[in-house]
Amino acid sequence: MSRVNVMQPWLGREEVAALSEVISSGWIAQGPRVAAFEADFARMQQAEHAVAVSSCTAALHLALKVAGVRLGDEVVVPSFSFIATANAPTYVGAQPVFADVDPVTGNLTARTVEKVLSERTRAVIAVDQGGVPVALDELRALCDPRGIVVIEDAACGAGSTYLERPVGAGAEIAVWSFHPRKIITTGEGGMITTAHADWADRARRLREHSMSVSAADRHGSTLAQLEEYTEIGFNYRMTDLQAAVGIVQLGRLPEIIERRRQFAEVYTKYINDIDGLRAVADPSGGTTNFQSYWIEVGDPYPLDRDDLLAHLASLDISARRGIMTAHRQPAYAHQGLGPGSLPVSEHLSDNTLILPLFHEMSVGEQARVISALLTGSGDKP
Repeated sequence: MSRVNVMQPWLGREEVAALSEVISSGWIAQGPRVAAFEADFARMQQAEHAVAVSSCTAALHLALKVAGVRLGDEVVVPSFSFIATANAPTYVGAQPVFADVDPVTGNLTARTVEKVLSERTRAVIAVDQGGVPVALDELRALCDPRGIVVIEDAACGAGSTYLERPVGAGAEIAVWSFHPRKIITTGEGGMITTAHADWADRARRLREHSMSVSAADRHGSTLAQLEEYTEIGFNYRMTDLQAAVGIVQLGRLPEIIERRRQFAEVYTKYINDIDGLRAVADPSGGTTNFQSYWIEVGDPYPLDRDDLLAHLASLDISARRGIMTAHRQPAYAHQGLGPGSLPVSEHLSDNTLILPLFHEMSVGEQARVISALLTGSGDKP
């Protein structure tokens, strides 16, 4: 039997053709394909402005910059997230403040955020964890009157919906990832979407060293205009090579979501009948893209989370531990949050795992995973 991977990007001849076209054009750095990708992404996500960058972490950094987060501010973040969510505030000199999450969705809620707000809170980074849409309206109802910016970390969110719109559509500013583990990929890459034209304009300057004239415009002119550097900027550009792949991937998105949700429905049908296992599901008011199909392992399932991971691995099935908790990492030990500080986040991190799910997964591969879950419970497949 071949290994069942936890995730594989769906790439094909169309992406190869798009790359070949860019290479043949002679323009491979940030240029017309990046602009086209931004326009296509903004249209699909119902956003007014989109700015492509080199990664979602870069997008988070720039989102905090343009939203006015500064040295000494506090930014509320979930610990139950990839560590980049907590790292980004430190890039602008702010203090990440960890909040707990909902035990069902794994997302921040207005209740968990309100507990850690202070006079220094300037922003909240709300993650659509694993593609499960965060209750953005509730967070904005809490934060907007206080002048606190809610930044939606939709790294995993492409194709998910909230209140019958794409996630991120109701955010002042949102960020996205195109890492290979995500629903659509450009290899590496990220995007900022925002309702504010001035925030988008500043992000475009900041992503290329804060030049007053874009590199594309300078290189497109026979006599290049002399540029100025208006503030300290960064090299966060996306290339046309990446954007060409992204345009093709974006066209695949509806089909990818449909197939992932079909696989998720099959998983859920079986998992709901296994005592001690709980499957991630659509939250109230939204639909998830199942970027990560995660399950919680508890009594009376005979195996704990780590034993179940080992059982799956023995059958050549690659699963992954649940989402990390950043506050328990050495980088954030200085905050002094001991065991039990964020009980829900810690419980979910210690008792969840991510099952294989990808577009080109076969029915037989999924059947192997389900069979392994059943044998782990002591039942016959």
